[in-house]
Formats: sequence, C-alpha cells, structure tokens
Amino acid sequence: MSFPLYAPAEEHDLLRETVRALADEKIAPHAAAADETEEFPWDVYKALVASDLHAVHVPEQYGGAGADALATVIVIEEVARACASSSLIPAVNKLGTVPLLLSASEELKFRYLAPVARGEAMFSYALSEPEAGSDAAAMKTRAVADGDAYVLNGTKMWITNAGVSEYYTVMAVTDPSAGARGISAFVVEKSDEGVSFGPKEKKLGIKGSPTRQVILDDVRIPATRMIGDPGTGFKTALATLDHTRVTIAAQALGIAQGALDYAIGYVKERKQFGRPVADFQGLQFMIADMAMKLEAARQLTYHAAAKSERAMNGEPQKDLTYLSSAAKCAASDAAMDITTDAVQLLGGYGYTKDFPVERMMRDAKITQIYEGTNQIQRMVMARQLLK
Repeated sequence: MSFPLYAPAEEHDLLRETVRALADEKIAPHAAAADETEEFPWDVYKALVASDLHAVHVPEQYGGAGADALATVIVIEEVARACASSSLIPAVNKLGTVPLLLSASEELKFRYLAPVARGEAMFSYALSEPEAGSDAAAMKTRAVADGDAYVLNGTKMWITNAGVSEYYTVMAVTDPSAGARGISAFVVEKSDEGVSFGPKEKKLGIKGSPTRQVILDDVRIPATRMIGDPGTGFKTALATLDHTRVTIAAQALGIAQGALDYAIGYVKERKQFGRPVADFQGLQFMIADMAMKLEAARQLTYHAAAKSERAMNGEPQKDLTYLSSAAKCAASDAAMDITTDAVQLLGGYGYTKDFPVERMMRDAKITQIYEGTNQIQRMVMARQLLK
C-alpha cells in the first residue's frame, strides 16, 4: 500500500517557491529601511496584493484565495524570513478577520471580507487594553445599546497596524454584571466618527509595523456590526487565538530561518586562523542545534496548522488549543535562541546594523510576547493537559 509522506502537498511547496522569490526580490531589499525609518512598508503591501498574498486565508466565496491554514503559515513564514514587519500584513489580516469567519453573519462577512480580499483594506484586532493584557477579560471598553446602535467608549492598546488598517475587530463590555460572558465583539471602521489613534509606540523590533492605541470616544455604530450574539465576544476572541497563535509560530519560524540562512552563509565565507570558521567544530555544533530546534518547531507548527484547518471546516479538534499554544511557544523560544546564536556566529559584525541578524534578533523577541506571552501559553497548555 502507498504511504502518503507526512509532509505538505506539492501545491504548498510551489507556493513556498513563489513567496520566497517575491520576498527575495520585493521585500528583503526594503527590510532594513522599514526598520530604520519605522514606516509602514506600503510598497511591500502593494507587492503582496499584486500577487494575492496579503490575505490568502479569505475564503473564495468572499473573493479571497481560499488558502488553507498551512498555506497561510507558509506565506507568513516566507515573508518573515525576509522582513518580520511585512509578515504582519498577512498575519494581522488573518487575526482581524478570523472572528468574522467564526461568528459573524453572512452579511457582515461579505461586507468586510471582500474589501480585504481585494487589497482595499486591512483588518486589525483590538482586544488588549492598558489594564487588560494577559487578563484580557478585565477590559473596561464599553458598548452601550442605544436604539438600533451601540455607542463605544474606551482605549485599546498594543494594536498592530493601527492607523493603517481600515477595519478593527473590537471587544467591548455590553453587560458589566456578567464578567467574561458580558463581552461582545464588533466591527469598527477607521472612518467612524470618534475613532482616533495614539502615537506610535517606540519599539525594540517590528518597527515597520505601527503599534498604537485605538481610542473610541462615543463611537456610534449600527447594531448589525456586532459579530455573533451579545455576550459571545470573549469566547470568539479565545477561539480566534487558537487559530492565530499558529500564525505567530509561522512568523517566528521565518525570522529564525532568515537568521540561520544568513549565519550559514557567513561562517562558510569568514576565515580565521587560515581556514573558514565553518571548519571549527564548536561552531558546527551551534549550527546543528539551531537547525534542529527550527525543524522541531516547524513540524509542530505545521501539525497545529493542519488541526486549525480542520477546526475551521467544522470538525472539532480537542487538542487545537494545546497544539496552537505549544507551536507558538516552541517556535518563538526557538526563534529567540536561533537569532541570538546567529548574532554570536557573526561576532562583532553580528552586533552591527550592517548585517541583518541584529534586526532579526530584535524582531524575534515580540513573538514570545504577543498573542499571549509564553508564560500564558504554558498555563494554557498545562490546563489542557490536566483537564
């Protein structure tokens, strides 16, 4: 009997080649500048849109490419290999829209997913607040019913691509007496009256992707913009993260792969004591460990992506929460180790901006923090294991 290899399909391999060629040509040359200027890379966005790689996960019935979760992971991974900031375009478009895919009415899906698929708008996700980070259920943003509308007031913090995205999935309290069950989800538009943004955060890494507060001051929106039923917002938020933690794992894999590839090229060229430093066993062991950690994290991430795809297609996956947390945690920890070692392998050059590995090391750090810190991921995993 033929045994199908435990591996991505041929289409996935072809997709990787396509994205890598685009990333090498159109994204990598701008990565250092995006980091230096801290400006959103609009040229990269246009290049991704032209190749239909900016939001590949949007289903075909809403005008999207209908890519599966593994294909989405491969796109994010290959873009992140060149530029972590740019990889937040496909990643955050997925993060912002998964709540709609999971819970929204068909009308809302058609209205908001189609412009994203066409490349006319990006979507951000607004859950965190100044006092509600890891404890997201402690949010204070309120949405008060008023006739056939809701009026939103509050401040969301750490919002990726805030100001450049047209649409925002916003979680807000509709019933303060009900705790987490009193939180509902809404679509807010950048153009809604009363929406403004805080100054750009000055960050260690991912500097080409703006991170800002989203400020809601008496923002009145139609009740039809609620995603799902009242009180289901927090449940939707958690279900979303089960899918999108896999995309953060993908981003971490890409950053790590970029650093490993660069370090391998460097140690083969660099000579000390009359021979390439790649000949020294101490450095060979470092390279071997870097590659091993990366491949282990990649297999775990692809496995989690396969589970995510099945869950999105309506097949419940008991272990998706555990696997998505494990993938995110393992891949981001590996990325931090691998990028740090890449800087070490380049020696003094690794510490300078003339070489890309210092940027990759700075970019890797956020993957251990956002979409749930790795301490929270370990709590999530333990809870799933001990249930």
